[in-house]
Amino acid sequence: MSFDGGWFMNVFHVTDDGGNKIRDEGILNCIEKALETDAYMVKSMGKMLLSKEHTLVELTGTDRPGLLSEVCAVLTDLSCNVVYAEIWAHNARAAAVIHVTDQSTGTAIEDPRQLSLIKELLYNVLKGLGDYRTPTVSISSPGVIHIGRRLHQMMFAARDFERPLSTEDDNSVRPSVTVSDCPDRDYTVVTATSIDRPKLLFDTVCTLTDMQYLVFHGTVNTSSDEAYQEYYIRHVDGLPVSSEAERQRVMECIQAAIERRATEGLHLELFTDDHFGLLSDITRILRENGLCPKRAEISTKNGKAKHNFIVTDVSGNPVEPKTIYLIRQQMGQTVIQVKGNLSMSPKFPQQTPRSFLFGSFFKCPSFQNFGLIKSHS
Repeated sequence: MSFDGGWFMNVFHVTDDGGNKIRDEGILNCIEKALETDAYMVKSMGKMLLSKEHTLVELTGTDRPGLLSEVCAVLTDLSCNVVYAEIWAHNARAAAVIHVTDQSTGTAIEDPRQLSLIKELLYNVLKGLGDYRTPTVSISSPGVIHIGRRLHQMMFAARDFERPLSTEDDNSVRPSVTVSDCPDRDYTVVTATSIDRPKLLFDTVCTLTDMQYLVFHGTVNTSSDEAYQEYYIRHVDGLPVSSEAERQRVMECIQAAIERRATEGLHLELFTDDHFGLLSDITRILRENGLCPKRAEISTKNGKAKHNFIVTDVSGNPVEPKTIYLIRQQMGQTVIQVKGNLSMSPKFPQQTPRSFLFGSFFKCPSFQNFGLIKSHS
């Protein structure tokens, strides 16, 4: 990638997610249209928030076991139906973009008192004991944004690039990022070496942009499962990185950008008929079995629900096979699929209909029982 005098040139050698050569000419047409207009680029690159029939809820706060379950239970108890959501957790911070509708009308929530109550109760759930960082809750009508880009911005604003003290001595493999000077060209050179994955380039460049840096030249190489990125950048005011503190901040933020979408953990994919309160039931069962979602994508369409979770145990360790066995007993073998290297026997005891979550055997506990919802009658 290079930029000069208002013009830029990008040369990419790409494959699909499976490493195969791309033969679809439609992709080239999308790229050409993206270069013609910024609006088309935003619409074509990811899931959008466009429907006026939905209410947009954005959350950031300190991550902890059971947080997603509590958020979903509050929304259910307030008659909010989750239509679509994406949730990221990284470095003890969590961010969520959630589309909801009013259960009774199936449209956006318009009652100011209900909106105020939703905001108040979600804030109470997010407010951790002893946490010096204030959570954020915003409720609005959807606009034209790229959800992945928005989650990056929210996590950056929540300062997830600051690692908790409890994780500073862990042995996990982190991306290697360096920031050095290029005095003869008055640039700053940022290099990053990490495990290769889909959307890696997008995540890095978006973060540099959100930090108010311009990329003038860049190189990205991949071999096997490793990716090497090199960018020549300047701040929007035309100056390179000028201090050690700024250099350290760039390093931390690029590391965080690469790690946020990392796929460490067990992948669970759930596909079933949708019904009100389904997500609350699912997240409660995950919590009761000691699983913590690190990423989640929730989607519903035409009466069907497709939910994807990346989970670990409460300590961040791999999930044990017996835990998945117990969850399958409650949800049903044909409903939840496991993606990953979990060593499990393919044979399971015969299950009775009442053992299935989707036979409405399990019910979401009312948050009124915990004093979180006040009576306004």
